[in-house]
Amino acid sequence: MTTASTAAAPPAGTVKPGHWSSHVYLDIGFTLLVTATVLVGLTFRDYGITHDEAVQNEYGKMILSYYTSFFADQSCLEYLDLFRYGGFFDLLAAIANRFLTFGVYETRHLLGGLLGVIGLAGAWRCGRLLGGERAGIFALLFLALTPSFYGHMFNNPKDAPFASAMIWAVLFLSHIALEFPSPRRRWVIGFGVALGIAISIRAGAVLLIFYLGLAGLAYLIGLWRHRDFGAVLRDLWRMLAALWPALPIAYVVMALFWPWAYQDWLNPIRALQDFSHLSVNLESMVAGEVVKASQLPPYYLPVYLGVMLPEMILMGLVLAGLLGLVWLGRRKAGERLGTAPLPFLLVGLAALFPVLFFVLARPTAYNGIRHFLFVVPPMAVLAAVACDRVLTAAWEFRHYLGRLLGALLTAAMVAQGWIMAGLHPHQYVYFNRLAGGLKGAAGSYEMDYWSNSLIEAARELADFVERENGDAPVTRSYKVAVCGHALSAYYYFPPYLVFTRKLAEADFMILLTHTNCHRKFEGKQIISIDRFGVALSVVRDRRNLPTKDVGR
Repeated sequence: MTTASTAAAPPAGTVKPGHWSSHVYLDIGFTLLVTATVLVGLTFRDYGITHDEAVQNEYGKMILSYYTSFFADQSCLEYLDLFRYGGFFDLLAAIANRFLTFGVYETRHLLGGLLGVIGLAGAWRCGRLLGGERAGIFALLFLALTPSFYGHMFNNPKDAPFASAMIWAVLFLSHIALEFPSPRRRWVIGFGVALGIAISIRAGAVLLIFYLGLAGLAYLIGLWRHRDFGAVLRDLWRMLAALWPALPIAYVVMALFWPWAYQDWLNPIRALQDFSHLSVNLESMVAGEVVKASQLPPYYLPVYLGVMLPEMILMGLVLAGLLGLVWLGRRKAGERLGTAPLPFLLVGLAALFPVLFFVLARPTAYNGIRHFLFVVPPMAVLAAVACDRVLTAAWEFRHYLGRLLGALLTAAMVAQGWIMAGLHPHQYVYFNRLAGGLKGAAGSYEMDYWSNSLIEAARELADFVERENGDAPVTRSYKVAVCGHALSAYYYFPPYLVFTRKLAEADFMILLTHTNCHRKFEGKQIISIDRFGVALSVVRDRRNLPTKDVGR
């Protein structure tokens, strides 16, 4: 029987544990995580308030009140439709806001950024497990340089924390699969905790149980081909005996952050059913085509992934597919595989099965890949491991070829980092070269759908008014209307800017281009929040209009 130690051994040519250079890679990994943490601390105030954050913040306070009132305040059990979501992030944010003084939303953004770093750590660990030390570093870098993930870390209270929890759950699942039929207890406990956290963000995390079942089935089928049926039954019993504690652990963790879930044993299943086909009256856009969120074409998600993932990840995924075909072609008929391929199976399922499910079932979705952000970390891991394997093979074939490919990959990562710095703090609007970059994607795909650029517009308007007043303090107030998510702008207004809903009395107007607001209202344009030649929002001065229109 294949042991856990041999199954987990990295492939030939990669850095092996205990080798002197493995410590160097560990140091590099920890340094990258520390750097990411410092970046979070330096930049979390740059990110704006997204559309969901106000209600999510209230939901978190309600869950906290549910516990501090000793279950007397049950408002969290019926608040909007949010009771169908777990409150993991929102409860933590509500607690953090009791102690930190950054501001309500600033604290949420700091927490989100830190949870995103934890997701980066999960990708690093997963890459190390599948491909060795260097592959782990590549996985960490690939995910950190994926703008869709990094940009959502700070102000997406559901999808980004969910993605971080899922990659850790997949990591623990991979460790469990390597040690079938009797995995160590720490992996089982880790999986139970990660599963509970993931379900307490989105009920769709029950997919993890399906992945575990498939991995267990694959192991038992492989065992059955080489041993008698009695051995299969014995290993099945050992697996069940080792794994069952994960479920009660997951349930307890889930219940802690999701009070509605344990009001009825079936509530998590009801939530999953409800959210698979939401009746949302929203429209989305894909390749220039306007589509309803409840009637999306099957290519919607694959196309968005194709234009929003960095090219190095797309190339890595192609290489991963080719390497998988090569492995299948070289495998001898009847060869005993053991547990070594199971982590690849699990990470592959985590990356690709939700996409296949979307293509076949077409559940309600909108905002590009936002609802499927959790497939990005395992995709980054697969791409990183494949790139590492190709680099190793190239180096073994000809050293100069390995150096050349390494230099090209390094250049791609540096270029990607430059693009992300240029987009800051709007990384989530990134589109790759297949879409023609941000400029090529404008008008064909969803851009600043969460009004993130309005924080910058509000701050630049404040600076404009101060410059207009010269050295004198601003003594009068100016009324500002907002076309977009108003809170995303007026939360950042200084005292002399006053939000108004009456367009006819507005001195200035902040306009989000994503909803074509800039085409509906007149005024002298004084500010444009641009990235790579694309305006995300604009500010117009309406003080000298002969008559202040209320929109075309």
